[in-house]
Amino acid sequence: MSIYPGVLSAPRVPGRSRPAAPRRPWRVVAALATTLALAVAGPTPAHADNPYERGPDPTVASIEATTGPFATAQLTVARSAVTGFGGAIVWYPTSTAEGTFGAIAIAPGFTNTQSAVAWLGPRLASQGFVVATIDTLSVYDQPASRGTQLLAALDYLVGTSAVRSRIDRNRLAVMGYSMGGGGTLAAANTRPSLQAAIPLTGWHTTKNWSGVRVPTLVVGAENDTTAPVASHSEPFYTSLPASLDKAYLELNAATHSAPTSPNVTIAKYSISWLKRFVDDDTRYEQFLCPAPRGSAIEEYRDTCPHS
Repeated sequence: MSIYPGVLSAPRVPGRSRPAAPRRPWRVVAALATTLALAVAGPTPAHADNPYERGPDPTVASIEATTGPFATAQLTVARSAVTGFGGAIVWYPTSTAEGTFGAIAIAPGFTNTQSAVAWLGPRLASQGFVVATIDTLSVYDQPASRGTQLLAALDYLVGTSAVRSRIDRNRLAVMGYSMGGGGTLAAANTRPSLQAAIPLTGWHTTKNWSGVRVPTLVVGAENDTTAPVASHSEPFYTSLPASLDKAYLELNAATHSAPTSPNVTIAKYSISWLKRFVDDDTRYEQFLCPAPRGSAIEEYRDTCPHS
């Protein structure tokens, strides 16, 4: 990867409180439906308290596993078949017996193609998500453009893609590596209706993200010399509102390219974050709160307990 130009630091702006309107109005509907079901039909079915839970109860082994509980398939989306981004590989669970799934768009970094983040496709899809690892319009696109392209990819997934019927359009998330990580923050800032964002060793000249209202897991790498955590991931995290569900995971002794190959630490906490906030699955809270520790983690900060 080419070394990026120098960065400019911006002063931290205090975070604003999250909007009063609830992010997940289904809670009220689900509570009323549960009350009615109890009165009419007796005991409630499994997962009646959260219709978005997918898969068996998680364990440390299950979130560290290379393959999750869902069988998956993939399809290739040609650049010529879409507008607003450069095509994608889409991974998805083959069974819809449990209902629809949340969807995630993932962007590569500067000079990279989707192959740089391709390992995340089947890994996340097998845990119960539809996942698109995208190509950008140009490998030289800057973070703001990559953010716009991530949103275009999500719009394609829920609008016209062959897997649209498998997706719940209200449960969407973005991820990205390097400039794709900067694009992830930009996308979250643009579209507050997203359910989760995960910038991986992100790079962006903007340091103040106090306007973001999307639960965000910032992943940095201790030995990153391309996007040093002191001038990228750490300021990103601290600028996010204090009232936001957010976390900062710094990978011990890792470099900028850590997200470009299979990484158990990135996978297990990305899965947990996406399950917790895209699926609102509190079964995964145990892996995020209290703050995880271990030899692979240099530092972890959080706003536990999550709302």
